[in-house]
Amino acid sequence: MSDPTEPAPQRETVQVRRAPKIPAFMAVGGLVGFLVVLIVTPLFPADPLVGLPALVGYFSLYGVTIGVVVGALIGIVLDRRSRRQARTVAAERHVVDAAPVEGELED
Repeated sequence: MSDPTEPAPQRETVQVRRAPKIPAFMAVGGLVGFLVVLIVTPLFPADPLVGLPALVGYFSLYGVTIGVVVGALIGIVLDRRSRRQARTVAAERHVVDAAPVEGELED
């Protein structure tokens, strides 16, 4: 049975949607950008005074940056799309006091 001193649950309507994690899209975009640089850079002749590793490092600054931006844009587009598919549902909020743990001091 419920305790008569317990407050009644609060009812409200909330929107529920599946939102993408944009930092994950940014990280994957940066990784893809770096992999594209690793594949494309050796296809062109490298200056022997500079060397291939230095060119990969230099061009990876651009590749990773572009990949992060493209990943963020894809995440934002998917976030906007998920807002259109949001559902409104009724929710109840119950306030529950935690039971004291054995060995814990009570107030």
